[in-house]
Amino acid sequence: MLRHPEHQYLDLIANLLSQGNRRMDRTGEGTLSMFGATMRFDLSDGTFPVFTTKKVFWKTSVKEMLWFVGGKTNIRQLLLQNVTIWTDWPLAKYRRETGQDISQAAFEARIVDDEAFAARWGDLGPVYGKQWRHWIDNNGREHDQLAYVIDTLRSNPASRRILFHAWNVGELDQMALHPCHMTYQFHVRFPEPSGEFTRPRLSMMVHQRSCDIFLGVPFNVCQQAALLAMVADQVDMDMGELVWIGGDTHLYLNHLDQARLQVSREPKPFPKLMLRRKAASINDYSIDDFDVVNYVSHDKIAAPVAV
Repeated sequence: MLRHPEHQYLDLIANLLSQGNRRMDRTGEGTLSMFGATMRFDLSDGTFPVFTTKKVFWKTSVKEMLWFVGGKTNIRQLLLQNVTIWTDWPLAKYRRETGQDISQAAFEARIVDDEAFAARWGDLGPVYGKQWRHWIDNNGREHDQLAYVIDTLRSNPASRRILFHAWNVGELDQMALHPCHMTYQFHVRFPEPSGEFTRPRLSMMVHQRSCDIFLGVPFNVCQQAALLAMVADQVDMDMGELVWIGGDTHLYLNHLDQARLQVSREPKPFPKLMLRRKAASINDYSIDDFDVVNYVSHDKIAAPVAV
């Protein structure tokens, strides 16, 4: 019997718990760390890798990916969809610079209600969406990296240069958070005489330089699979593999009890993903286009975010 693919993730957590290198980090929380983790997920049968050993709010994850794909950088667009996962950074900046101890709920309400306030305090700087869709070079030219990927998959699918990334050295100091999932590379496997499959299969490899294994990685893997589904749909290919590579893969010291609970649980079958329609372009997908079938999980496990 094949081992459930989620065990790759649980093994990383167990390895961190038993062998992780204890170190202080940027947030001041401290972590157990390892370097050079990998996971592979076969999506060719429609599998959607939403982890099951704790509840993953996949809609929130996909909404965030759609925000990236749309080239957005302001949390207002997320808050209008009840997504609060980016609030911590601008809220911390607002409290630090104004000295006002505003609650998160009050800050988010003001971002939603006051567009001028949102423009001043809700923007995260040139984070993922800016770099993916609106990278500005030294000559002032704008580069849409995601559009380049799609165009190249259509015109030259055997290319070894089908990738995009967000590590824009010249703008790192303007970002609320440096890019964690940095590089996305695509690979097409063509049909072979064996007849195993008849349409090209699109795989994607993600290099993530910094990996919050408990809170961040489940969201990242889910949304990366969603991105692969959208790109494959746009270029009339089937999905192949999602390959995830972690650089500094770490477990925060204030997540240890939660991690021990999670690794004690047995995974349930992954759900399936179907896109309800082929959108006119990569810009036109919405959360309503994602039909996730048979997602059953263990209960959620809460943990604090390190900012």
